[in-house]
Amino acid sequence: MTGRRILILTNRVPYPLKDGGALAMDAMIEGFRKEGWQVYLLAMNTSRHHVSKEKIHKLYPGIHKLDTVDVDNDIKWLATLNNFFFSTQPEHADRFTNAAFQKKLLSIIKHFKPDVIQMESIYLSVYLPVIKEVSNALTIQRLHNVEYQIWERLAKETSQPVKRFYLKNLAKRIRRFEMQIWSQFDLLLPITQADGDIIRKSGCRTPQVVTPFGITLRDSHIEVEEHWTAYHIGAMDWLPNIEAMDWFLNDIWPLVHKLMPRFQFSFAGRNMPERFFSKQGKGVHCMGEVKDADEFIADKKILIVPLRSGGGIRIKIMEAMATGKLVISTETGMQGIAAEPGVHYLMANTEQEFADAIYYAMHHKHKAENIATAGQQLLIEVYNQKNIMDGLLGKLLQLLGSQRKAITP
Repeated sequence: MTGRRILILTNRVPYPLKDGGALAMDAMIEGFRKEGWQVYLLAMNTSRHHVSKEKIHKLYPGIHKLDTVDVDNDIKWLATLNNFFFSTQPEHADRFTNAAFQKKLLSIIKHFKPDVIQMESIYLSVYLPVIKEVSNALTIQRLHNVEYQIWERLAKETSQPVKRFYLKNLAKRIRRFEMQIWSQFDLLLPITQADGDIIRKSGCRTPQVVTPFGITLRDSHIEVEEHWTAYHIGAMDWLPNIEAMDWFLNDIWPLVHKLMPRFQFSFAGRNMPERFFSKQGKGVHCMGEVKDADEFIADKKILIVPLRSGGGIRIKIMEAMATGKLVISTETGMQGIAAEPGVHYLMANTEQEFADAIYYAMHHKHKAENIATAGQQLLIEVYNQKNIMDGLLGKLLQLLGSQRKAITP
């Protein structure tokens, strides 16, 4: 395995490791490194998730090289309107199209000569045509989710007619974009079997390896007493998380507080909208961005996941389950995790179901603890990072061997 070369392209620097996307990219980078591959990471250092040069310099000392290109991906209303009226591409693809990034990419391909090029965002596939012009590398698309599903669900949930019209249009564009792109790669890595099935049903015949986020169990550096309080943590510049917190605080929490006036709920995340700080009181604590997510989570027993849109897999849920937390989640939130409601977690899809699930946990702690333990065991057995990487690398070796035979005279 040693000597194989992979170029991994990311649409942001995977730092800090505080959200699912960054954690998933980091696990893949480290997975290839630990297997002896030479890993070259080319990351967009975007305006929306900018990381300082000092911090970038310290990242991934064990890989072949890390390069970044500054990319302005801020949402600009004039550009958005121009895209809506004069383009058929999703606006997201335009925001990640960057001449400097393409120039750097082509230079790396020329000198590094990767065996494999893997993209960690569907929107980076805009560079696939130029890659194929200059390289015979095996091309892989990692699918953190089926993107169009997120926007379809957001459109369905919004009550604002103009916003709903725009989101429906955007979802259609993304769906068309994704379906065109899937068939152009040599290998797809859906993060869940459900996502893989959607791709198959679209008619795409590109080979797949379902590659979920793998858990590497580690000893916590924090030893504190765990309390039966609840929490939520996630990037608060992601629309599904914002929608989830609006629903929980406005519609669910009043029911919970009425049933259990002393029950406590804390939530945190980067780029916290200012309006959420005004929701504090009556057992609610808005923490904004926390310096240490592990420390924030350590003393809290219950993870609340009121997601009603979004796709892929919830890495924060998997991490919580792996450390023995009790998860109370919607069916959408648990999408892609092979967990059974009532056995590995408590499912709640309505306001009253959330209130009832929290009440059940607080008044049947022994049974709730058993559910949390079963969830932890599931993560240990099914989502082991080493086993997941072994499956992926076996498929890569097979495809690379077939490719070599095809180009050998």
